[in-house]
Amino acid sequence: MTYPQCLSLFQFSMAKMKKPNFKAVIFDMDGVITNTMPYHFDAWLATLVSSGIKVDCYEVYKREGQDGLSTIRELYQEHKRKFDLQQALGLLRQKEELFKRTVKIKFIKGARPFVRLLHKRKIILGLVTGTSRHEVERIMPKDLLKFFTVTITGDEVEKSKPNPEPFLKAIKQLNVSKGDAVVVENAPFGIKAAKRAGLFCIALETSLPRRYLRQADLICKNFEELKEALNI
Repeated sequence: MTYPQCLSLFQFSMAKMKKPNFKAVIFDMDGVITNTMPYHFDAWLATLVSSGIKVDCYEVYKREGQDGLSTIRELYQEHKRKFDLQQALGLLRQKEELFKRTVKIKFIKGARPFVRLLHKRKIILGLVTGTSRHEVERIMPKDLLKFFTVTITGDEVEKSKPNPEPFLKAIKQLNVSKGDAVVVENAPFGIKAAKRAGLFCIALETSLPRRYLRQADLICKNFEELKEALNI
């Protein structure tokens, strides 16, 4: 799909929703604002090798937003390994500790200026991430995090993506209708969660190629395309 086609799809979809404007934008964090997915992948790769499982980046990236135990359970099943809860909990602790030790604060190109521009335009901002509150506050600079009216983290919900709970919670706290909000995601589980919550979802090709993002209402390569599509 070319950019003009992409833009036309957005215009058509918004017209179909009978809401040409939006009041709020809800962002995922990893892979949308922060360029942290490579560090998550490296941590998973190093941790799972002890179980004889070698994962590629797509196996990890496509599960972004999912809780860690579910990720391990699925990977064990796919790689024909017997799942053991206590072993899985130990592996998850190892992965999280390794990620914390190695992660560097980097950002997706164009993300920070885009967030600041939306704030300047009086657009309400929300952040919905599977990362814990503690890690969000460690990774996201205070001068950027302050722009988000609502932040929903992985340790503040009972059910993680692809369950719609995180986005439904964000919509409620932002006090906007579903038709007034746009979600920006980069992975299948986040897209599914947004769509199950009844929200218009735009996917960025910042982590995964287009074929993984087809359930989104709109796919853009980067923030420049997103800026043009939203007419910001």
